[in-house]
Amino acid sequence: MVKKAENIIVGISVGDLNGIGSEVILKTFEDTRMLELCTPVIFANVKIISFLKRELELTAAIHGIDSLDQLVVGKINVLNVWREGFDVAFGKNDEVVGSYAIKSFVAATKALKEGKVDVLVTAPINKYNIQSDAFAFPGHTDYLDKELNGKALMFMVHDDLRVGLLTDHVPVNEVAQHLTEKLLTEKLQTIIHTLKQDFEIEKPKVAVLGLNPHSGDNGVIGNEEENIIKPTLKKLFEAGNMVFGPFPADGFFGSAQYEKYDAVLAMYHDQGLIPFKTISFGNGVNYTAGLDKIRTSPDHGTAYDIAGKGIANHESFKEAVYQAIDIFHRRNDYQELTKNQLKTKQKQL
Repeated sequence: MVKKAENIIVGISVGDLNGIGSEVILKTFEDTRMLELCTPVIFANVKIISFLKRELELTAAIHGIDSLDQLVVGKINVLNVWREGFDVAFGKNDEVVGSYAIKSFVAATKALKEGKVDVLVTAPINKYNIQSDAFAFPGHTDYLDKELNGKALMFMVHDDLRVGLLTDHVPVNEVAQHLTEKLLTEKLQTIIHTLKQDFEIEKPKVAVLGLNPHSGDNGVIGNEEENIIKPTLKKLFEAGNMVFGPFPADGFFGSAQYEKYDAVLAMYHDQGLIPFKTISFGNGVNYTAGLDKIRTSPDHGTAYDIAGKGIANHESFKEAVYQAIDIFHRRNDYQELTKNQLKTKQKQL
């Protein structure tokens, strides 16, 4: 097998098979140059992937395997996670299909935990049809937070634009309840460490958005900025962290202030993702930072409205694969560098 430094193993959960996940996966690896960078293994069933490939008139050559010991480097491997068949109906919200999306995701996560794949890239799921007694999580991130070591942070990445979320899948009317000094400190420390470890930024600068309109206008429109955000940022800054804000969210992106910082922390989902997706134009990547393993995904959903039509844009999924590979190498370099620093310090003592 090729050394991991040259060709890493990318585990792929197949997502909702009634959506565009299978299309963007196969389109990504139709470019055989991708197989020089990594070896993909799709956690699904080779018969159903072959069926979808024919339906979508795609040409990627796939290789079925029954265990990861059979994985062939340089091929598009499809691991048979299940044997039984079921109906695929593009564009349909189906609980049966949702259950197979979770079978794929759970199996891929297990392989990631056990080190049988190097990184995980997840295709989009439908958060409604995946719910069951066995899987009661809002989405990928929450499950990974439970299964892996560390504290998960949703971190959206596109070129030099990086947006983290203080709260992610939380109803808007509950966001203020979650805003505490402890959580804000935890998320900012995760962002700072991620920028150093996974993006090779030695002295990261992080901007923090306010919760309220005009960042509270000094307490006129809400007091969370005055009582929680500003005091927390002051403590972190005095401890040597380059954190700034809180900034009014409405003009921050439109005035391109984000270009002055290595990352931005938004208070809630849409505050961060609406401007991010507007700027990234479908090339963004959702990276689950803060964990001991690497997971990325495209920045779009199942797109039922265009599923099965062969017109899905696979650029975001391809970027998710690239980003996972890059982070894998950067993190290995960082860990090697910091390990050597410890050895040097010990020798000096």
